[in-house]
Amino acid sequence: MAQIRWLDTLQDIPAGRWDALHDHGNPFVSHAFLGGLEQHGCLRREWGWQPRHLTLWRGDELVGAVPGYLKENSHGEFVFDHAWANAYARHGLDYFPKWLGAVPYSPVTGPRLLARDDADRRLLLQAVVEHVRDAGLSSAHVNFHSGAEDEVFDADWLRRVDVQFQWQRQPGWRDFDDFLGAMDHKRRKNIRQERAKISRAGIGFRIVHGDEASDDDLRAMHGFYLRTFAEYGNAPALTLPFLRHLANALPRQLVLFLALQDDEPIAGALCLRGGDTLYGRYWGGAALPGLHFETCYYQGIDYCLREGLQRFEPGAQGEHKLARGFLPVEVRSRHWIADPAFRQALAEWCDRERRDVARYAGQLAAHSPFKP
Repeated sequence: MAQIRWLDTLQDIPAGRWDALHDHGNPFVSHAFLGGLEQHGCLRREWGWQPRHLTLWRGDELVGAVPGYLKENSHGEFVFDHAWANAYARHGLDYFPKWLGAVPYSPVTGPRLLARDDADRRLLLQAVVEHVRDAGLSSAHVNFHSGAEDEVFDADWLRRVDVQFQWQRQPGWRDFDDFLGAMDHKRRKNIRQERAKISRAGIGFRIVHGDEASDDDLRAMHGFYLRTFAEYGNAPALTLPFLRHLANALPRQLVLFLALQDDEPIAGALCLRGGDTLYGRYWGGAALPGLHFETCYYQGIDYCLREGLQRFEPGAQGEHKLARGFLPVEVRSRHWIADPAFRQALAEWCDRERRDVARYAGQLAAHSPFKP
C-alpha cells in the first residue's frame, strides 16, 4: 500500500533518498538546492513561502515526491496569476493560500513529479487534489514541469504555456565562430561589435566552478546580485551562506562568470550546470555598454561550445535575446482550481492565452537571426 506524507522541511528526508527519485540532470530539484534554500534563509513565511513537500512511500521506501509550498502570494513564481487572485477578491473569495509544486525563484523547466513511473506520478497528483480539498485551499499549481510529465495530468488540470528564449547547439558548431557563421550578416556583425567593445575596454573573464571559487569570488557575485535587485527595487532572496552552500554541495554544477577590469571584478553571472544544459540565473555589474550581453550570453555560449553542452537557458523573458541566438521555446504549467465555476471560467481564459502565446511565438520565429 502506498502512503502519503506531507513534510514541512526537506531535512526530514536524507539527501540520498530524495536524489534517487531523479536522474541528476537538473540541479534545481536536487536535495542540495532545495534544502539549501530552506537552511540558509532564502525562504521566509513573511515572503509567502512555507515548505509543504509531498512524499509517497511504500513501507520504508520513498517512491515519489513533489517539492511543494503553501503560498500566501505569487512572489518568486514566474507564472503570473495576479489576475486570478484579483478575480477571486472581486467575488469575495480567498485565492490565498494556494499550494505550489515548483522550485522557488527558478523559472527553469524540469521534473516536478519525482517518481519512477507514471502510475506513481498520478498518485502524487491525486494526493495534491485531496490536500487542496481537505485543507480548503483555492488551488494547486505545478510550474515549469517537463514535457514528459504532460500526459499524467488529466483534463481538470488547466494548461498554461509561455515562451522563453533558449540557445540550442546545432550540428557542426565547434566554437563561437561556427555559431556566428550560422547567423545572417546583420546579427553577426552586431555581436562582433558588442564583443569588441568589451575587449577594447580591457575587460577579461574568469570562469570558476564552485570548487574553484574563493570566498572573495562568492562575495563579489553576491554583491552583484544584491545590486541588481536594489536597482529594480526588489527584495533579494538568496543569501551569501546559500551561495557558499552551493559551492560546497554542487561543486562542479555551480559556475560563475566574473568580468574583470584592472584585475578587479566589475560584473558577474551565476549559472548552474545540468546534464547537458547550462542554466543562467543571476547577473549584476557595472553599467557598461555590452557588458550584460557578454557576461550573461556570449560567455555562456562559449562555455557550452567548449564543454560539449547542448542547451543554454539564460532565464525568463527578454526579446533582446532573440537577436543573440536564443530562440523561442514553449514552457508550461498546470493548475487545479477547486471552485467549479472558477475552473470553467479560467479554462476559457487559458484557451485564449494559449492562442495568444502561439501567435506571439510564430511572430518571433519569423525574426530568427539565423540564415535559412
